[in-house]
Amino acid sequence: MGAIEADYPAEEKRPESEHDLPPEFCHYRDDGCDLAASCLNCPFPQCIYEQPGGKQHWLKTMRNREIIRLFTREGKGVKELALMFGVSTRTVQRALGKNADRRRPVLR
Repeated sequence: MGAIEADYPAEEKRPESEHDLPPEFCHYRDDGCDLAASCLNCPFPQCIYEQPGGKQHWLKTMRNREIIRLFTREGKGVKELALMFGVSTRTVQRALGKNADRRRPVLR
């Protein structure tokens, strides 16, 4: 009985020698994403799209850090922060609540 070959279109057939080449001999398009121009120049240690929540999780984390910074260091109020970030006051409270150990400084 002979080996079974898949019926691929001609443009997808590759010589047997190209199936398992080392990375330095493979040619691929490194288009990157909306966060980095190319994967090889990405600032993240691991692709953000391979992590749970991906880009959305990263963006929310950065937003929450900025909310906490503005609240604690610049004395911005919850309503003001909600307007600045285009979110509800409850979202701002949630972001601040996750970091309850960071208390608002007393401004004199």
